[in-house]
Amino acid sequence: MGGRCSNLCFCLWPSNIKSHDIHASNIEKWTENEQLNLPAFKEYGLEELKVATSSFSIDNIVSEHGEKAANVVFKGRFNGNGRWIAIKRFQSSAWPDPRQFLDEAKTVGQLRSKRLANLLGCCCEGGERLLVAEFMPHETLSKHLFHWDNRPLEWAMRLRVALYLAQSLDYCSGRGRELYHDLNSYRVLFDQDCEPRLSCFGLMKNSRDGKSYSTNLAFTPPEYLKSGKVIPESVVYSFGALLLDLISGKHIPPSHALDLIRGKNFLMLIDSCLEGHFSDVDGTELVQLASRCLQYEPHDRPNVKSLVASLTPLQKEKDVPSNVLMNIAHETTSPTQPSLTPLGEACSRCDLTAIHQILEKAGYKEDEGIANELSFQMWANQIQETLNTRKSGDSAFREKDFTTAIKCYTQFLEGGNVKSPTVLARRSLCYLMSEKPQEALADAMQAQVQFSNWPTAFYLQAAALSTLGMDTDARETLKDGSAMDIRRMRQ
Repeated sequence: MGGRCSNLCFCLWPSNIKSHDIHASNIEKWTENEQLNLPAFKEYGLEELKVATSSFSIDNIVSEHGEKAANVVFKGRFNGNGRWIAIKRFQSSAWPDPRQFLDEAKTVGQLRSKRLANLLGCCCEGGERLLVAEFMPHETLSKHLFHWDNRPLEWAMRLRVALYLAQSLDYCSGRGRELYHDLNSYRVLFDQDCEPRLSCFGLMKNSRDGKSYSTNLAFTPPEYLKSGKVIPESVVYSFGALLLDLISGKHIPPSHALDLIRGKNFLMLIDSCLEGHFSDVDGTELVQLASRCLQYEPHDRPNVKSLVASLTPLQKEKDVPSNVLMNIAHETTSPTQPSLTPLGEACSRCDLTAIHQILEKAGYKEDEGIANELSFQMWANQIQETLNTRKSGDSAFREKDFTTAIKCYTQFLEGGNVKSPTVLARRSLCYLMSEKPQEALADAMQAQVQFSNWPTAFYLQAAALSTLGMDTDARETLKDGSAMDIRRMRQ
């Protein structure tokens, strides 16, 4: 890969030099129109989004600044199809005109690209203004670039981020969305495969306050400071600032970086963690590209197609998956959701109908291993009556008469020394169906006491905890249940 860039010679390109000549044969192709497994844009009801986010629980906030963010982003999950979503909730004053909000959202919602965190829909009920997008589980570029834990972002991955970001801007520009508001490292997200994507939220502009840049003024394009307007060249300027982030691993003001380049103190720009991992030529190319993007005059900056053409030949380790470059294990499900059995999956969604069907089909096979301490006298005199009470409860459970089922199961449990975690599990679901999550949680916990290694007890606890708005506890309990299922399968 080459040694440390100690002999780099950086200079600002003359303003009349725009880019490499663009030839289609030189550009690595990616399929813009690839079929994505995404629904068409739709308007969601507020109640549906409340259910998906547990009434916008603070446990589901994924904005990097939490509750203090101007417009908070929540993570959620639809009950019907289990799709994970990100919901941006605007302040009530942001979009006073609902028609303008809907029109803008519908336009952005027509875009579909694997380089975007795509907009799936919106909600505009009363004073609420919400955007619904694909959920990206592996956080932001800011997190991986500035706040990494184990190792810094590799050079090859930084180059990939730059190219994919340029491709996403090129895609949007080609479909009439040339403007992107406040492009920064928080807007670059990583999907389930750790592929970088551009957030769709920046394609919509706050209509009332007119603010297109929330970052420090030191990172704002010069023309925006003059006129307060964003033009396509402003987006390229912000892209140049992002390139500086990728080069340095720090958030350096563009003016300071350009001073270092002019004074040939460019080594102060290079992330010291990258020592020995990139060539002099690559370093020179990327810094030159950043400096061109950061030219004071908008007409001296390259266009987005030129960015794609410049970045494509710099790519390294093209065949290595992004999750490997980022040292993140590949997952087939969301990192916040373990691999689950059908019952675990249904409980994670609080799909009570599916839970009912699974428990009904499972019967009492799990009770076979539970020792019942019954004296001969109890068996002779009481067991038949006790079993009849349980059968009445089972009949009501099957017919979805949950009030009667609760009454019969309670009589069964109180009528003797018969232990039955299955009855507790069934009564727990009956309580959930009757909107009594606290009682449901108590039964599921009692089932765990009786049968400590029973995944069903943990899954039902998770469903009750989720209904109570205790999402963090619910996730942990789901993980415990999943781990038990895995151990069972290995036995």
